[in-house]
Amino acid sequence: MTTLLIVESNTPAMVTAGQAGAFGFVRAFAGFAPEVRIRLTAPYAAALQPEELRGVDGVIFSGSGVPWGVDTAEAKPLRDAMEIVFAEGLPVWGSCNGMQLGAVVLGGTVGDCPNGTEIGTARNIALTSPGTAHPMLSGRAAGYAVPCIHFHEVQSLGSDTVLLAGNDHTPIQAIACASGSVDFWGTQYHPELALADIGAYLRGGTFGDAPGLIDNLEVGDTDATAAAALGTSLPELANRTLELQNWLAHVRATRAALG
Repeated sequence: MTTLLIVESNTPAMVTAGQAGAFGFVRAFAGFAPEVRIRLTAPYAAALQPEELRGVDGVIFSGSGVPWGVDTAEAKPLRDAMEIVFAEGLPVWGSCNGMQLGAVVLGGTVGDCPNGTEIGTARNIALTSPGTAHPMLSGRAAGYAVPCIHFHEVQSLGSDTVLLAGNDHTPIQAIACASGSVDFWGTQYHPELALADIGAYLRGGTFGDAPGLIDNLEVGDTDATAAAALGTSLPELANRTLELQNWLAHVRATRAALG
């Protein structure tokens, strides 16, 4: 039995208000791997303790809607948590804020998106040469589009971190690092979220009035016309969790190799 620990990267107040980054992962794994056991931890509520990693096969750092960057003093609880996890040598996944966090802990930098918020879908994503060979992106073809929303982005990578994919808006869309005890995969986009999740978030007013975009997001998972308007398609959306499925296979292979 595979056990995953999800690190909730929103604050307790945000989670209470219904903004929990862990929810998308719980639902995604319930859809394609319902046998997986899920545990939760929340460093903004209480510091991660090493004993929480006992019996855990892989760790996920969720996205987050906090206004601060992962390199700030406010984000220290998350950085501390990731350092503990990396020291244990466990496979780690990071989505959006989670990928940015991994990049910073591994020596990279983040900042505001120079091209503004990337919202709805990340479109026309191209694979780098390492990306075409990396198991995270097995099954992906150049030009894919996936749900996303972010106003910060990774702007440089540490020396051991590899760029796997990017697009014109955000050149660093997928990364990986395998160095020492570190086993990290991450995407700037959200393979765990449906378009409707992004639409519901926007409907709350966080990013202002975007009625046409919101309308398409709310029906785009099942409406081919709306999906096309967002730069994607129903078959592509049906495959949106591909990276997570690939990561889970990696987690299980890593566990098997350890005996």
